[in-house]
Amino acid sequence: MGLDMYAYRVGKEHVVNDFEFNSDQDGANDIAYWRKFNALHGWMERLYRERGGPKESFNCAPLRLHLEDLDQLQRDIGENKLEPTEGFFFGDDSYSQDVWEDYNKDRDLKFIKDAREYLKDGYRILYSSWW
Repeated sequence: MGLDMYAYRVGKEHVVNDFEFNSDQDGANDIAYWRKFNALHGWMERLYRERGGPKESFNCAPLRLHLEDLDQLQRDIGENKLEPTEGFFFGDDSYSQDVWEDYNKDRDLKFIKDAREYLKDGYRILYSSWW
């Protein structure tokens, strides 16, 4: 058991708003997966709250990512602004661990690059997690 995190690409017809998409999830394709990367999850939860996300718990709560979100995430990664986030199932995978730093940054920057390409192709990008 633990924090599992996903990014999906979906057709625009499946997106209701920044916090909802069609429950059948037809056309949803995973484009990234993270396991217990609590710093990234905390960044996403802050974005969810800033946008007025409706659920009290950020568990299984989708969040649509816009181009400007990806731009900010890239800046924050480059400036080492992703901070560890505590949670019972969240683990300790973060940029603060030297052994993981290059792997995580490379993986996250690849996600951002891929997500930008999918946005150009007309898809929408969603983040969700489950613990």
